[in-house]
Amino acid sequence: MPARAISLEQQQHLIEIVRDAAKREILPRFRNLSEEAIRAKSAPDDLVTDADQGAERMMTAAIRELLPEATVIGEEAVADGSASLGDIAGAELALIIDPVDGTWNFARGLNQFGVILAATSFGETIFGLLYDPMADDWIVARHGEGAWFGRPDGTQRRLQVSDTANFGEMVGSTSIRLFPKPQQYQLAATFPDFQRMMAFGCACHEYRTMAFGFVDFMLTGKLMPWDHAAGLMIHAEAGGYSALLDGTPYQPTIHKGTVLAASSRGHWEQLREKFGFLG
Repeated sequence: MPARAISLEQQQHLIEIVRDAAKREILPRFRNLSEEAIRAKSAPDDLVTDADQGAERMMTAAIRELLPEATVIGEEAVADGSASLGDIAGAELALIIDPVDGTWNFARGLNQFGVILAATSFGETIFGLLYDPMADDWIVARHGEGAWFGRPDGTQRRLQVSDTANFGEMVGSTSIRLFPKPQQYQLAATFPDFQRMMAFGCACHEYRTMAFGFVDFMLTGKLMPWDHAAGLMIHAEAGGYSALLDGTPYQPTIHKGTVLAASSRGHWEQLREKFGFLG
């Protein structure tokens, strides 16, 4: 069956759904969370807050009203067993929600967090949204139409990945904690070869910064679709290239492996050689 598409009208509705949830469920709780409102999930640093759960419930209800035929897959719904990642591949239209990306930052009062929304059709990403609640602005992309920065005042600007040519002048982003301990030391040893290595603790801002052209590459060893489906599509629409280290194209149905995203195919090949030990 042919893949679905998200219309411009639906895109605007989705942006407003995310903005409304941020205003009502996320921002009022920022730097205002009790100890009981912050809980651990799979590990002590894998956190969920009342803001994550409240925002996801609100967005899920609004999306089901807007797109009643869609399968909604939220990070917290998957965590509690009420949604399944296995539904992505067969869904004609799936909406994948990360209600508060960068929850550790959010729970610690750091303002580097965001909301991520992706739409997929039969396992292919067709729409991505990276929203910054603090600035109330966003980056969106629909398949084949470029990546665009937007603001409530109607500002729109097409985005392009970096054009850094010198390998040693590249700025990269990764989190070594997402790799096995022996590889963490090997990965850290590569950092001096680049101008700067960043650790955002937030995929939303990691992908936004690449789309703005300020970070040249990103490496991750954790492939949850709510973190990467929207961002990797936006990165591609801004002119970037990404794949798993073995060359497999990324899809939201792939949940294991290492993804490398770079500003060009040529740089990706150079970087894959550099980080081959992770494969």
